[in-house]
Amino acid sequence: MPKNKKRESSSSSDEGPVDRNPPAEKKAKMGSRTDAKEPTWVLQGNKQVKIRQFKGKVYIDIREFYEKGGELLPGKKGISLTPELWRKLLSLGDEINEAITSVC
Repeated sequence: MPKNKKRESSSSSDEGPVDRNPPAEKKAKMGSRTDAKEPTWVLQGNKQVKIRQFKGKVYIDIREFYEKGGELLPGKKGISLTPELWRKLLSLGDEINEAITSVC
């Protein structure tokens, strides 16, 4: 028997292996709101903005999430701002945009 001869498969299906665990669906498209309990907006990929409560205080959480076991979990890369700091950041928006324009 020649060495090049392929082994015949005992299965009669030509479809190949069946994936019993289909990939998890993406939570949302870029820029859309996803959650009513913790309002969430996807910036890009796994980067999200969430409004969260922690120890009775409200925070705007801008964070990169990672997937583990089909679930998105918050990563270390991110920042949580109080509503006051968030408003301050928004008020600096025009100045920041001008600085970006002058650099690029």
